[in-house]
Amino acid sequence: MIIDFHTHIFPSFIRENRVKFFSKEPAFKTLYSSPDSRLVGRKELLQNMDEEEIHKSVIFGFPWQKSDLFKKHNDYILESVQLYPDRFIGFCCFDPLSKKAAEETEKCLKAGCSGVGELAVYGQDFTPEIISAFNDTMAVSASFDVPFLIHSNEPLGHQYPGKQPMTLKGLFGLLNKFPSNKIVLAHWGGGIFFYSLMKKAIKKALKNIWFDTAASPYLYEQDIYKKAMEIIGPEKILFGSDFPLIKPSRYFKELDSSGLSSQSIDMIKGVNSCRLLKLDES
Repeated sequence: MIIDFHTHIFPSFIRENRVKFFSKEPAFKTLYSSPDSRLVGRKELLQNMDEEEIHKSVIFGFPWQKSDLFKKHNDYILESVQLYPDRFIGFCCFDPLSKKAAEETEKCLKAGCSGVGELAVYGQDFTPEIISAFNDTMAVSASFDVPFLIHSNEPLGHQYPGKQPMTLKGLFGLLNKFPSNKIVLAHWGGGIFFYSLMKKAIKKALKNIWFDTAASPYLYEQDIYKKAMEIIGPEKILFGSDFPLIKPSRYFKELDSSGLSSQSIDMIKGVNSCRLLKLDES
């Protein structure tokens, strides 16, 4: 089974008038002000899944600051899962700093969501104050024993829309605060897994952490797959496309020429996600 662990879909009222939301949602404006930044709905995602033989996709929205927006978007995610339960796995998404974050998490998980994410604090590092704001939401997700997907990015290199001024120290502080949560770090976790080679502290903090491959073709050479497997093992890597940013086939081409064994590739493309989400692997 092939599972795409990282896809974004939007309801029609957002897709058809994105400009309307720019004034009160600066992060959304930063990421989607360009007409080249695509917004798609569930039908477009399903069509691509069929074309590229993706069996299931984890779907989520955007970390809106306004609670009325993230509630409506999460309702769209839940509706999509109800309409296509064999194809979609829903995660709930919202501004993690919202006072209604924990309440929304519990509501969505009870209604049929299978995880939380992709949560982000665009424009800020993971400071102690921001990390503390995750307390209640992390507690709820831990009580349901579901994955928690967090946006992360490399602290060096070129700038691009949505690149968070994140430090590895800040990210490590977040992971260290919630060792019992099953956390998935998007975009290879900003490369923090390289520090698993250290003898103390880091390896323990990453014990309950997984890494998705979202946007990898834009960020890393294809050797990232082999290097990551050598450091953290194939069981910690989850295929995620960040669709509609990049189509899955581009990742599969890199995986097929990465030098990994077919067993390792199968683990990355679906087996690991099945195990994390407690799905039948067949």
